[in-house]
Amino acid sequence: MQAADIIAIVLVLGAIIGCLNSLYFRLPPAIGVLLGSLALSALIVTADRLFGLHALGWIRGTLNSANLPHLFLDGTLALLLFAASLHVDFAALRQRRWMIVLLATASVIVSTVVFGFGMWAIFRLVGANVPLAWCLVLGAVLAPTDAIVVATLLRRVNLPESLRAAIVGESLFNDGAAVVLFIVALRVTHGEPIVVGGGDVAVMLVREILGGAGIGIIFAWIAVLAIRAVKDDGLRLLIELALALGAYRVANAAGLSGPIAVVTAGMWLVNALHRAAPGGDIRPTLVAFWNLLDQFLNTMLFLLIGFQVLGLTFQISHFLQVVLAIPLAILARLISVAMPLAFARSSPRAKSHEAAALTWAGLRGGISVALALTLPPSPWREDLLVVCYAVVVVFTIVVQGLTLPAVLRRIYGAPPAEPAPALEGPRT
Repeated sequence: MQAADIIAIVLVLGAIIGCLNSLYFRLPPAIGVLLGSLALSALIVTADRLFGLHALGWIRGTLNSANLPHLFLDGTLALLLFAASLHVDFAALRQRRWMIVLLATASVIVSTVVFGFGMWAIFRLVGANVPLAWCLVLGAVLAPTDAIVVATLLRRVNLPESLRAAIVGESLFNDGAAVVLFIVALRVTHGEPIVVGGGDVAVMLVREILGGAGIGIIFAWIAVLAIRAVKDDGLRLLIELALALGAYRVANAAGLSGPIAVVTAGMWLVNALHRAAPGGDIRPTLVAFWNLLDQFLNTMLFLLIGFQVLGLTFQISHFLQVVLAIPLAILARLISVAMPLAFARSSPRAKSHEAAALTWAGLRGGISVALALTLPPSPWREDLLVVCYAVVVVFTIVVQGLTLPAVLRRIYGAPPAEPAPALEGPRT
């Protein structure tokens, strides 16, 4: 099957599932598409076993040949992060900048360590005996939160603007730290010594994050000059696309953080253009394009996440691992966000509210699944993938995603916000 055939099938299925969700179920679009793809996957598995269609092997081979995880990590992620960064309240972000820095770095490390050691104990309890290094790899996979889904769900509630900025800002920037920890943990599994106490990990984090931010600022500065110089909306759109993909790929090629580069570039671009034209010179053509692109990529991403379940082989022994992994993921998230909040200048009641909100808003998503699917072959790969899917797909996206607005309204006692547009166009 050609790549164009796969894209065509995904588009048709995405359109059908999206229409059914919009007309009958009215769930958040990403969650509706994901649940639809999971239901379709379950239907395929059931039909394959009942009627002996032998379709699963062909589907798994097609998904593997498409190399979807690398496609997501090498390009799609850049566009999604760039689109999300265009809607960040820069002033609110600056007010909580130190908290966001801690959440996007220290909290990622704490979450990785807590979840990794916890899963090591759980695996030993159920007799899987997965090495600690591989458990830390799994911790790094599940450390980053999903900026796109979180930002969409937060539009459904009224929150303190500083807390909204902290949640969205963390989810935008923690991808870079998580990828660094993932690479470090993988190197340990291959026998490479990493001196944690000697500062190896800290040096890598600082270099990748600061270097990625520097590349993003340089590329955005050049893009701003170009956008100001031209008048054609189509050309300006091309410049924005070149900025997103160019900054991301150059940062990755230089061994720096591509996610940090593209997020920094998007926020720098919006801030610079907004200062040059107060009031937001929003052009309908560009707004419509980014709305369409964001919806298209999200639909494809969550549809493919659901179909990836077809590539897994579930066993009875996985059930206990999953049952214990889900509360462990919540605990790891709570500990990781509570530690930075301990240094905040606010009342204990406010801190407890923010800790609860940040914990339940810690939805994992596409980058966690993509990182998990890039794991090299090992005797424990299937165990790691099953836990990842249970935590990411079944619990964080579906359960936490569907209940997040209600939980946040209960914590803060705020009425639902007025329905907002799917995306507010970038201020370009």
